[in-house]
Amino acid sequence: MPFVDRADAARRLAKALNEFSGKHPLILAVPRGGVPIGAIVADALGGELDVVLVRKLGAPGNPELAVGAVDESGWTYLTPYARRVGGDSTYIEHERLVQLDTLRRRRARFTPGRQRANVAGRVVIVVDDGIATGASIIAALHSVRQLAPARLVCAVPVAPPDALRHIAAYADQVVCLETPVDFGAVGAFYQKFPQVSDDEVVACLRSR
Repeated sequence: MPFVDRADAARRLAKALNEFSGKHPLILAVPRGGVPIGAIVADALGGELDVVLVRKLGAPGNPELAVGAVDESGWTYLTPYARRVGGDSTYIEHERLVQLDTLRRRRARFTPGRQRANVAGRVVIVVDDGIATGASIIAALHSVRQLAPARLVCAVPVAPPDALRHIAAYADQVVCLETPVDFGAVGAFYQKFPQVSDDEVVACLRSR
């Protein structure tokens, strides 16, 4: 396993992003697991931390398998295999509405009364604790791109090569520390991979 825990992965990711140190980059973390990583990266680079909210669309009967993802605007990315696993248009629309409702509740929970960080004209680094299908990070990158960053970077500790190939079209630069071909789940590449709670996310953002 390449990483001890998220803190270990974050410190190593920050080193790989050292070219942005001192440029006050905006680190946008994908909750929940990306937030503790984003906090360490932001501190190391002298950047600002905020969140980018997206939700994966789970496959029929298998919610852990992403058939797509949706951002807060409602824009939806679908994986090439979505229909093969039962994700027809009726199912996708229902799942999209369910996840949009979750996004609204998460925004209210994570950043109450807080203005979102300004993206326009800045170096923006979107981080998560790892990528499996790539659906969620693609939705996140698309969401940020609409806000006109000067440079959009995707940075993760681990991802399969095929997912990175899809992601490359949505970012100006992709930084990934480990790219195993034999990929199961993100947590398999960490010795310790506890769930990150909503309370931990809120505490992390409030401390900024």
